[in-house]
Amino acid sequence: MAARKKLDHGLLLIVVGLAAWAVPGAGHLIIKERRRAAIIFVTITATFLVGLYVGSIGVIDPVGAKPWYLAQLMTSPAVGLLGHVSETVVTEAGQRRFVSYGRCSDVGQIYTSVAGLLNLLCILSAVYMAYCGRGEMIGEEGNGG
Repeated sequence: MAARKKLDHGLLLIVVGLAAWAVPGAGHLIIKERRRAAIIFVTITATFLVGLYVGSIGVIDPVGAKPWYLAQLMTSPAVGLLGHVSETVVTEAGQRRFVSYGRCSDVGQIYTSVAGLLNLLCILSAVYMAYCGRGEMIGEEGNGG
């Protein structure tokens, strides 16, 4: 019985971590932290979208900017799809279509990477809160939001 409970708790931690990575805030939503989940979703999504707006999809560069790309990938696995699109769409001349240069590219890269690193912190927070038993408070909002 104790081994089953330990296995279920470990599975909960994995599910919370993967959900928090897939959609920012989803891990907190699973453990019934609705307000935190909404704040995390809005903040990380807005930060990432501002980075894309400023620098275009060209800031997601899995080939030429691998460290930045790894930080961006922490936002969501959907960033991998965007990276694939940005590197495979080429013009008739054989050039990458989505290329970003200059200050706008730098700012966009920083914003999208910061969004990914913030989501990494939120993933760790959700998993730790689930580890501490927040996910077992079914139907209750955590004290203090």
